[in-house]
Amino acid sequence: MYRPRKLDLCSALVCCFTAAVLQCGCARPHQGPYQHLASQRLGQIRMPHVERLTLKNGMRLLLVEDHELPLINLAAMVRTGSIYDPPEKIGLAEITAQVMRTGGTSRMTGDQIDGLLEQKAASVEVGMGLTAAHISASSLREDFNDVLSILADILREPAFSQEKIDLAKMQLRSAIARRNDDPGDVAAREFAKLVYGPDSPYARHPEYATIDRIEREDLVVFHKRFFGPNNIILAIWGDFQRDQMVRMVEEVFSDWAGVDVNIPRPPSVEYRYRPTVNLIKREDINQSNIIMGHLASRMDDPNYHALNIMERILGVGFTSRLFRNVRSRQGLAYSVYGRYECQFDHPGLFAVGCQTKSDMTVRAIRAMQQEVERITGSLVTDEELAVAKEAFLNAYVFNFESTGQIVRRLMAYDYYGYPADFLERLRQDVAKVTKQQILDAARTHLRPDAVQVLVVGRPQDFDQDLGTLGPVNQIDITIPQSQTQ
Repeated sequence: MYRPRKLDLCSALVCCFTAAVLQCGCARPHQGPYQHLASQRLGQIRMPHVERLTLKNGMRLLLVEDHELPLINLAAMVRTGSIYDPPEKIGLAEITAQVMRTGGTSRMTGDQIDGLLEQKAASVEVGMGLTAAHISASSLREDFNDVLSILADILREPAFSQEKIDLAKMQLRSAIARRNDDPGDVAAREFAKLVYGPDSPYARHPEYATIDRIEREDLVVFHKRFFGPNNIILAIWGDFQRDQMVRMVEEVFSDWAGVDVNIPRPPSVEYRYRPTVNLIKREDINQSNIIMGHLASRMDDPNYHALNIMERILGVGFTSRLFRNVRSRQGLAYSVYGRYECQFDHPGLFAVGCQTKSDMTVRAIRAMQQEVERITGSLVTDEELAVAKEAFLNAYVFNFESTGQIVRRLMAYDYYGYPADFLERLRQDVAKVTKQQILDAARTHLRPDAVQVLVVGRPQDFDQDLGTLGPVNQIDITIPQSQTQ
């Protein structure tokens, strides 16, 4: 016997809304091609007023008053990074940042700080990247004074508890033990080492031995070298009054001694274009992870706007050439992508990659290489240019979703020496980019004859021997064991 299906509340509301729309005649069958649909112009983007000032101790400050919610947020960048790890103690910067936060201060243990922040629904975090340390904090307006004092103590007088150092080292050892579990992670890590070099600060990684060599005194020295008010950019936004906030920051940091800011510049990258074929054997998988490419450039490259559009046409999204031709038309990949990633202060990576069945490995490599050759050989089409531009410009508005997002980006531009309107200039340049500029940029920056190919997979299952592409270099990813293990 037929029983009517019970509707949940959400389904019932949808049905009621649909019926109402149909009744009022608002919903009618579409009568023309989608290209004729009219689109409304986006509203004007409103930038918050950002005040910049430098305190007497050298700390640079960015302030944005935003009284919409009773919250205050903070972010900071410290000019340091894991690129400054001694080669024999890789992992030092990461452990220093972690234990600054977990190890407590001269006034409170790390666990006491956790408890106090939890009571106030507040947060304080310290992290370490390649070329900067990143600090963040947030709280209700009435609690921010306390939270700022805790943060100041963490930055100025970390206790570096031995217990927390041991815990951080144990966690890093655990990460080392698991680093070969995911074939995609293995491919990305080893490809970076192929391009930058295995000893480059942009590609190296901790080993058991480098972690074992790190002592508490190393953390103390690293902290004293880099953490000082004249080496920090601090941004605060939220529900506060400007003068009161400046006094508050000056009070907690006023007697903090500065550091020597003659810090070495990020190391340069020496790269020689050459074609190579590299294999990482994985007997436990039935598909191949492939990455191929070479060194890219920086974000201040004069062709950066054209490279953005070239990247989209080649390998970003469902409309890209790699997706349409390698995945959809030829069926040679589960997923495929192409990226020309520029970095602020050092060259990034150009990488084309895919995941594919083992017995399609060499065909997939050749198909991707053909697309790289094609984009350097002739002009893109009018439709490709229009679609890529539209995608970039439509996504532009999402760079302004929140005050925090805007302030963090402006802080990064300041930190790396880029103009505050860098993104706006990029948008203007992208809107005017031509097919010839894309071709010129591709011919200048892409070398399809000198890509380095890396495959993680099971070679006996490949459709052809990798040797048909060139001499094969087999990479050993065995994790070296420490003498103490």
